[in-house]
Amino acid sequence: MRVPENISLKELRDKALKLAPETKPFFAKLKKKKPKKLDDIVHELHHEVFEDINCLDCAKCCKSISPTLYDKDVERLAKHLKIKPSKFIEEYLYIDDENDYVFKQTPCPFLLGDNYCMVYENRPKACREYPHTDRKRFYQILNLTLKNTEVCPAVFNIVEELKNRKSEF
Repeated sequence: MRVPENISLKELRDKALKLAPETKPFFAKLKKKKPKKLDDIVHELHHEVFEDINCLDCAKCCKSISPTLYDKDVERLAKHLKIKPSKFIEEYLYIDDENDYVFKQTPCPFLLGDNYCMVYENRPKACREYPHTDRKRFYQILNLTLKNTEVCPAVFNIVEELKNRKSEF
């Protein structure tokens, strides 16, 4: 079951939550087995899915979740904005439950009306790597991936296709 990039965030969350009871045990098996082919298959699916999905038409991640910002991200963004890191923190960030810096608001304060990022070249590391479906040792981020199925149509589609190919593991 593929979802389009223009699916509403609520519809996507509902579909992801409905499928979570079958996705969680599948992911538990993957995490336990750590299949050698997993990264190759996920990377293949990543490229396939992103042929059909344009992040600029979606931007659900920027509109609904905040990345974790590290000190290097803060320094880079502050320099880009020509303010001190302490001022950047004061103006844009707070410390969440996990003791990480995140943006005070969603959508992202740097998201423009056309879904472009005002600080794209200096965006946080977590934004650069999102949705993390092209990284190595994919089995290490299965919990994060499950959460991301609620936000990102691409991740949802990758996970559903991965479940369709479970016989390969």
